[in-house]
Amino acid sequence: MTVEDLVGTFSIIGSNQDDEKNSYKGTLNLSLDTNHRIIAKWLIDDTQEQSGTGFFKDNILVINFNYKGYNDKIFKGTVVYKCLNKDILEGFWSEELGDPKFLGMENCFRVKNSKTVLN
Repeated sequence: MTVEDLVGTFSIIGSNQDDEKNSYKGTLNLSLDTNHRIIAKWLIDDTQEQSGTGFFKDNILVINFNYKGYNDKIFKGTVVYKCLNKDILEGFWSEELGDPKFLGMENCFRVKNSKTVLN
């Protein structure tokens, strides 16, 4: 698998980095910059936008991300995806707002048509 194989839109299902493991849904769009680094954009529960940049090696995708949280403060984190194939990513993440005793979890499934997006 190459980094180019990952370009596209994915539906995501995840759980937050906390004791309750609150779940969320959304979309992840992956594209490439001129240096073939990953550009990631998430839309979580139709309200929260997150973005990041990353790299790909040996079927592992690592993305450093950030988003604007409460009081317009910028929060940062890192997500690591195991790329099972070009259509399914299995990941875990941690960010500074989350409980450090837990990891968030996220699974991504390639959108092949507009009906694939999970709502």
